[in-house]
Amino acid sequence: MKIVLVDDHTLVRKGVISILSPQDTIEVSGEAGNKQEALRLIQREEPDLVVIDFQLGQESGLEVISEAKRLGYKCKFAILTYSKDLTSFEHAKALDVDGYISLEAHPEELIYALHVIHRGRKYFDPDIIELLMQSEQKPQVDNSFIEQLTSKEKEVLQKLGLGFTNRQIAERLFITENTVKKHVGQVLSKLNLGDRTQAALYANTTGLVQYKYDVLV
Repeated sequence: MKIVLVDDHTLVRKGVISILSPQDTIEVSGEAGNKQEALRLIQREEPDLVVIDFQLGQESGLEVISEAKRLGYKCKFAILTYSKDLTSFEHAKALDVDGYISLEAHPEELIYALHVIHRGRKYFDPDIIELLMQSEQKPQVDNSFIEQLTSKEKEVLQKLGLGFTNRQIAERLFITENTVKKHVGQVLSKLNLGDRTQAALYANTTGLVQYKYDVLV
């Protein structure tokens, strides 16, 4: 996995690099501290994944992601930040970022998150998810509502919590994508949730997703 690291704090970049460098499966091919450096580096290195902070001095990491997508770069993007602000998360979600990782995460959690993203899933830090759920201004959801779900609907919800697409869910559960869509609709309706992201947050907060054991194969 080829990674580019973008953060305006040199100490943060060096710290992350020191964690990732010993990993045989991860190559940090470059680092940047601002928007222009980042875009040039992404173009030159063609990384699999760009790990980037929200704030790059007076610039925005989200602007880098937006511009890179506009230019057609195919790499994945993960936010690595101290921020646990709902508005910031919503902005990142709107850009369809592949991961949202806390700088307070343990080294092994960071490594795990990068592998999850590289293998096609989305990763949202559990601590951030819990705070976001608490901050949601939408109607509160009773955890007991999960008992209204059928066993298959619970399986679909668990996969949503892991960031699976409809196609990936269909492949894992041996059902059609149309059937997955119907199950997702039922899950959202029964749990009074607005979209897939809320369903994913719900699955994580209620403990339906156990990251230790949901190993990718």
